[in-house]
Amino acid sequence: MSTGDKAYSVPLYTTSNGCPVRNPNAMIKMGKFGPALLQDHHLIDLLAHFDRERIPERVAHAKGSGAHGYFEVTDDVSDLVYADFLNGIGKRTPLFTRFSTVGGEKGTADSERDPRGFAIKLYTQEGVIDWVNINSPIFFIRNGVQFPFLVHTQKSRDPQTNLKDVNVYWDFLCNNPESVHNVMFVFSDRGTPATYRNMHGYSAHTYKWINKDGEFHYVQIHLKTDQGIKNLSNDQSHALKADNPDHAGQDLHESIDNGDFPSWTCYVQTMTSEQAEKAKFSVFDLTKIWPHSEYPLRRFGKLVLNRNPLNYFAEVEQAAFSPANTVPGIEPSADPVLQARLFSYNDTHRHRLGPNFNQIPINCPLQAHSPFQRDGQGCVNGNYGSEPNYPSSYHPLNYRLDASNNEAHEKWVGEATSFQWAATSNDYDQALALWEVFKKTGQKDAFLYNISDNLKSARTDVQDRVFKLFGKVSSEIEEAVRKATLKVSPRK
Repeated sequence: MSTGDKAYSVPLYTTSNGCPVRNPNAMIKMGKFGPALLQDHHLIDLLAHFDRERIPERVAHAKGSGAHGYFEVTDDVSDLVYADFLNGIGKRTPLFTRFSTVGGEKGTADSERDPRGFAIKLYTQEGVIDWVNINSPIFFIRNGVQFPFLVHTQKSRDPQTNLKDVNVYWDFLCNNPESVHNVMFVFSDRGTPATYRNMHGYSAHTYKWINKDGEFHYVQIHLKTDQGIKNLSNDQSHALKADNPDHAGQDLHESIDNGDFPSWTCYVQTMTSEQAEKAKFSVFDLTKIWPHSEYPLRRFGKLVLNRNPLNYFAEVEQAAFSPANTVPGIEPSADPVLQARLFSYNDTHRHRLGPNFNQIPINCPLQAHSPFQRDGQGCVNGNYGSEPNYPSSYHPLNYRLDASNNEAHEKWVGEATSFQWAATSNDYDQALALWEVFKKTGQKDAFLYNISDNLKSARTDVQDRVFKLFGKVSSEIEEAVRKATLKVSPRK
């Protein structure tokens, strides 16, 4: 509110209804020392909003930082996908990215040993598509029903003491030995990235890209940091918890503020349905990588972050990502954990932000017309005026239908069954291969130190179960983990 007068060159402070307030630090009372009056609208307005200005914390990925930027197509992939934003070398799409830890509360340190979220919201001409990635190419589980169980054991506290419980953490992992591959990744130094700029991103899940002829490929996305991989040692990560628990968010903000814009080169791995049938692992198994020698990376784009948010709450805290948000030409696969996330993410946003969370500017698509979803809390877009909330035959507005290929690409036949993806001996092959990589790259000692430091406070029976878990991979790893842990553990 400015009238051009120097006295009003800054906004005029008002209550929420626009009423000017002469002195924000004053309150109306009954005499100098009497009680406050209910008619003091400024006081009541201020307190009422203050009592409600916190929204529910994210169930997972609570601590995070974000930035704006763009995605640019660098290589032709039109033979793989007809999605508009991926076709046309040089085409740029605006985006917003949020980095996060997974298991901690909102106030935990950026340096925690934990997977990192790497979520990207692309504002395409055909709607918003979210790439909800992590910094590892695999994950702990592959059954969708275990998704809440995993988060509970990674984040929740003991119901009696409200303390973190390392025994619960390891109990879940030992009960699900297919997790050992990702356990080894997280307990290498890759589990504590130095900054958000110095880590890769992976879809981990399998998606489907469909071309203009209706043919599909299974795909996985890889985002390779152009800044190079840089990690923290276990001791460095512990020190940062005390010295600067927000170091990764600070690093991201300051680098962009200084014009040092972080970037990632984007690659895709592809697999035909025929290749999937012949593979030694399931294309829907989240605990397995696709070997690059068999399924090579193919470059297709560049991701650049070049603008900081102006307001953390409005742009980072209210950002709502979901793997269900997609565009024509890109579809989810039957990956069981992905199938669970397709529902869970949007559902948690409805709880956290309200049913109209997609109308919040940071989540709003460039263009949307959905008059069949209206009303409810937080509706701010005019509610589609006089349009009926069903596909009407008499309303003057004719809906333009998309003429893209909507034919089915996969056929599923079978009964509804109770299914659990039990672990087999095949689940330890890639974990053993990672151990061999550790020995060649100097990560063996770091892995043993990191895991023994975490395991030293666990109960003796839990430690013994963890030793046996690694024994499923190899007796060499079992003995090495045992020796490292018993060296530092009181074993009480």
